[in-house]
Amino acid sequence: MQSTTLAIGILGSVLVLLLRPPLALGAYIGVLVWYPDYLRVSIGTIDISVGRIVVTVLLLRCLCNDGICKKFIWSRLDTLVSLSMVVYVGMYCFAHPSLSRSIENQSGFLMDTLLSYFVARLCIMNFKGAVTAIKCVAIILFPLALLGIVEATTGWQPFTTYIQYCPWVSEYIPYNARWGFTRAWGPFSHPILFGSCFVLVMPLIWALRHQHGYWGKLAYFLSGIAILGAFSSMSSNPWGMLVVVVLCLVLEKYKHWTKIILASLVMLCILTEIGSNRPFYHVIYSYINFAKGDWWQRARLVDIAIEHIDEWWLAGYGGKDPGWGQLYFWAAFTDCNNEFLLIGLKTGIIGIVSLCAVLITAFRALARAFKETTDKELQSLYWSMGSSLVGVIVVWQGVSFFGQMPALFYSFLGIMGSSIGFARYNDADRRLLKTSYNNLILSYGRVK
Repeated sequence: MQSTTLAIGILGSVLVLLLRPPLALGAYIGVLVWYPDYLRVSIGTIDISVGRIVVTVLLLRCLCNDGICKKFIWSRLDTLVSLSMVVYVGMYCFAHPSLSRSIENQSGFLMDTLLSYFVARLCIMNFKGAVTAIKCVAIILFPLALLGIVEATTGWQPFTTYIQYCPWVSEYIPYNARWGFTRAWGPFSHPILFGSCFVLVMPLIWALRHQHGYWGKLAYFLSGIAILGAFSSMSSNPWGMLVVVVLCLVLEKYKHWTKIILASLVMLCILTEIGSNRPFYHVIYSYINFAKGDWWQRARLVDIAIEHIDEWWLAGYGGKDPGWGQLYFWAAFTDCNNEFLLIGLKTGIIGIVSLCAVLITAFRALARAFKETTDKELQSLYWSMGSSLVGVIVVWQGVSFFGQMPALFYSFLGIMGSSIGFARYNDADRRLLKTSYNNLILSYGRVK
């Protein structure tokens, strides 16, 4: 399969070189979600995925384009993302016993995260480009969702046959069916990641409903298909993520209730802990277990992390297994299915703080941009992005991203980082935006 992987990598590289930047970003995301990340090209001890090949070519293409580089404006979010990567890589290399192996490992991590982020930032320079990229992703996900539905209802899983070529997995171990449906996972490494992919992108597709013409109506249909794709995973994590995201999207019509609802949730957590005489996350995990998964294990993992915080808070475990598997799951290894804890086990408390700083900065930037514009399309886009980000935080409580998902998430974060500036500036197509500092009703045509 290495020759096939290399051929797909070359084809994807040619596409991102020929297409316009927004479409090139869509092509890169298409390669991410459609080609299994576990199929690699091996060069010595280094395993290179298709996504890493394509993102490197696309980044070089953007950096060699003076027009793209001149339009790029560095933001606070760029700074926080870059600093967080310094923390992740630096702390991991500091604590890992083998510097050469840690550098090799973290180089791949940076290609999946930092490169994906800045590729999206460079490719999306205006509102029209963002919409084009979202439309491209919506079209790409449509057949993938249909594949998920087929897998769930028929049990036919065409991509599982390729797991035998994975360098670190020797055989395919199927997941148990739930309620008579097979757990779909398509070209992803796990059904939870497959379902989370659709929920991550669904709000952006939903924001297209404000587009003129057939895309405004097609957005409803494609959003529904994305929801079905999430359901096909038969996993409680994407389902819980979907519930939260849908509630956030519904709240867009009732924005004045946002602060009251947030304050009520905080009070509810406090009262739940007092009334149940146990940590509130134990109660929450018990009731969001829609698909009868192992959510008790997630709660127990948090307990153990708190109990052993003196062992990992400073620098983590240096990539080593902390040996918690026997404490909560009677397993030979620790299944750290919580993104925040996984970052902590690798880099210590400073890594968790860095991740939280990135998320807080993203939320603040979205809120500020939302207030700076009265343009309905932009406001809906910002609200949808915020909803996706909330959904990611929710799903991170039950799964840590790996495979294609880190690159997909940081690509989404990059699109968000570029979109924040649309509230202040006219885009390249001269599309005038109504801001709160201008009471004039502006047109959407070209300036004469």
